[in-house]
Amino acid sequence: MEVLFTFVPKEHQQEMLKEEFPEVEFHFTYHDKSRLSDADVIVTYGEDLAAEDIEEAANLKWIMVASAGVEKMPHEAILEKGITVSNVRGIHKTPMAESVLAHLLAIKRSLPAIYERQQQKKWDRKIRSSELAGSAALIIGPGAIGGEIGRLLQAFGVSTIGCNRSGKQADYMDEMVSFDNILDALPKADTVISVVPSTEETRGMLGSAHFKAMKQDAIFMNFGRGDLVSDDVLVEALKNEEVAYAVLDVFEQEPLPEDHPLWEMENVVVSPHVSSHSGRYVERALEIFAPNLKKWLENNSDLTNLVNMEKGY
Repeated sequence: MEVLFTFVPKEHQQEMLKEEFPEVEFHFTYHDKSRLSDADVIVTYGEDLAAEDIEEAANLKWIMVASAGVEKMPHEAILEKGITVSNVRGIHKTPMAESVLAHLLAIKRSLPAIYERQQQKKWDRKIRSSELAGSAALIIGPGAIGGEIGRLLQAFGVSTIGCNRSGKQADYMDEMVSFDNILDALPKADTVISVVPSTEETRGMLGSAHFKAMKQDAIFMNFGRGDLVSDDVLVEALKNEEVAYAVLDVFEQEPLPEDHPLWEMENVVVSPHVSSHSGRYVERALEIFAPNLKKWLENNSDLTNLVNMEKGY
């Protein structure tokens, strides 16, 4: 069996895989597709495979995506060939939850202003700060990542409202609403945090009416996918002061164009899709891949984190 990585893990991680699976021939490459035709399994970040690659990979039976999102993959080509797809859902929860909390605390405790005063060598104690304690957060997509965000926020005395498709209870949520009833929950939230993937249901899910329903002093945070809300709607809501602040890790177009108005807005944080970055990312991905590879070699196709390519998650 041949396993092709289209990214290169650290040397000790490569050796670990080779020692654990001596019967497998591993190829660790950086976007090198010269061995596609022989690969039985591909391990990829999911952005470097096109429909023609799937066609060329005659032996391919399983794609392991070292990411949670699969929206950039050639779904139709994969479905046509009946290829199994799995991802690393859940490994982002620690770095992403910490990123959300870091940004939120920075805004609440006026850290950007404090840092700016330091650069100016200006001793100015007239800095207005607020607290997380006693506030409410609406978390759109209370899965593994959203649940971890909820857990941390609850430790700071924040009440959490989860919003998912069904409205059924999720971990670390004090109350729940469905996507259909999100407008009822938005006026209650001091912070609105989205961590949903890009699906048919979530694309364009938030429109002008949703921002008008938010508190004027609310903080909107998008750490899921940029197509949740159009740039035009978001920029207009910020200009009209329908929300006080936006912290954005994802965007409709990435990289964000240099002439985009979001760069210039004082009440916006532009984070270049880095909230999930961590020195332990590949380590955690391999902790999911290795047990799955063991199952695969035993002809057990019930893998952890299987992806339904028709639904996109």
